[in-house]
Amino acid sequence: MLESLITSKTRIKLLLKFFLNSANTSYLRDLAAEFGESTNAIRLELNHLEGAGLLYSKAAGNKKLFQANRQHPLFYDIQQLLLKHTGIDHVIEKVVANLGGLHSAYITGSFARGHDNPVIDLLLVGSDIDREYLMHLVESTEKMIKRNIQYNIITSEEIATLREQNLQLLLLWKQTDTQRP
Repeated sequence: MLESLITSKTRIKLLLKFFLNSANTSYLRDLAAEFGESTNAIRLELNHLEGAGLLYSKAAGNKKLFQANRQHPLFYDIQQLLLKHTGIDHVIEKVVANLGGLHSAYITGSFARGHDNPVIDLLLVGSDIDREYLMHLVESTEKMIKRNIQYNIITSEEIATLREQNLQLLLLWKQTDTQRP
């Protein structure tokens, strides 16, 4: 779907890289190596996105470090479009929002690094999660989005340990006080 709207595959990769996880930053040469493309192709798309105000850059020595511009008026809309493109919006709606005992949910792996992948790695933090119901929700969502979902359930203490290890985590959902019974 997204490929019919945006014909540049490089631009799609860059949007996924910077807008799925807006904390992602990268340099031109790192992006070229990561995507397996020439620096000129990457530079051209970075210039377009920066010119549109979707990305901003800052000097880091003699290099430019790029990141998504969260202040851009279309940031949220583009991020939502990418979540729909990847199917993550359905994971939130069908799995996370319907699961009792859940405190928070994170995306890890490729998607947390801003790469499209046929597998969504989900990290669920909570207690007393009905694993049978979770398995049912995951199976039905996988059929809908045509991607595999791998999940792990951990405790609040374990998530603190993972944060200390600087594991790339993308917060997907967090229970608020108004959601508590």
